[in-house]
Amino acid sequence: MSPAEFRVALFSGNYNYIRDGANQALNLLVAYLLEQGASVRVYSPTTATPAFPPQGDLVSVPAVAVPGGREEYKLARGLPRRTRRDLTAFRPNLVHVSAPEFLGHRAISWARARGIPVVASVHTRFETYPGYYGLPFLAPLAIRVMRRFYNRATRVLVPTPSMGEVLRGSGVTTPLSFWPRGVDHARFRPQARSLEWRRSLGIGDDEVAIGFLGRLVLEKGLDVFADVVAALRARGVPHHVLVIGEGPARDWFAARVPEAAFAGFQRGDDLGRAVASMDILFNPSVTETWGQVTSEAMAAGVPVVAARATGAMDLVEDGATGFLVQPRDIGAYADAIARIVAEPGLRASMSAAGHQRAAAWSWEGANAAVVRAYAEVVRGR
Repeated sequence: MSPAEFRVALFSGNYNYIRDGANQALNLLVAYLLEQGASVRVYSPTTATPAFPPQGDLVSVPAVAVPGGREEYKLARGLPRRTRRDLTAFRPNLVHVSAPEFLGHRAISWARARGIPVVASVHTRFETYPGYYGLPFLAPLAIRVMRRFYNRATRVLVPTPSMGEVLRGSGVTTPLSFWPRGVDHARFRPQARSLEWRRSLGIGDDEVAIGFLGRLVLEKGLDVFADVVAALRARGVPHHVLVIGEGPARDWFAARVPEAAFAGFQRGDDLGRAVASMDILFNPSVTETWGQVTSEAMAAGVPVVAARATGAMDLVEDGATGFLVQPRDIGAYADAIARIVAEPGLRASMSAAGHQRAAAWSWEGANAAVVRAYAEVVRGR
């Protein structure tokens, strides 16, 4: 089946108003689909100050701010009549949903009522979020919501085998296909490293920079990161912390790691320079399904210390490209980082091995896998 035959209605909770790994992947997918001749129409909440221009035709869906200190995110209340009219006029032969919130659920109902196949892609482990905000009792409810959501789809796209196992373990029985992620290898490369840029942040040429990369939000494991840095400090392990990113938890994080160099939000080639200028990426997050920052750091030749969880365990080869540690094991994280700091030869070998492993991850190959999955479900229906 030719991609030119696809008429895809894609639903997102955040297509471009805040930059994150999930919407970057969706925008790259839409750009690829359009290049292949497909017709795509995107439905998402929007703001007057988007983080970046959207790929494709974007239809704004009415939404309200998410409460509880996360007002930067918007929550659509469903599928209003105006949006349904637009959908009917577009005449999609495939619906793609990317998040198990109200808009995604209503989009699935709309498609199922019309016999239109639904592809659901997995980007974030939402069931892990309640524990970071003092609401762990909501985790079982989140799992039930996700199970119902993915079981109503025709096909579920997962980025890694471990994420597929998580869904199967939670009771999702829908057929799975893999949508891995890619890396911009022209941007994320060892040659982008800049000692001059490091010096401008107060990091010496011989200092080992332990990097954090991502939005500064609690669910990225900022508490674990800060506790590990404190453990390294108590042990007298020489290091300098380099933080790349912004977010609502910045002040909280800065108070926990006051010695860190905060480089703020970076984009484009500046981001590639920032990543390559780290010596170790420390990523304790357990909310990832792929771990874009992990793959980009590996492409840049940066060893990774990460949680043994989805988002890292399929990417990092333990002992070769970095170390995987049981989530929240502060001592084990500190041991792993201290070893890389103390052994320059190990750091160099992990750098080379990570760069080589990441060479296989391309956006073209990743998005071609989505096209194959689309063709299978449309033909099947």
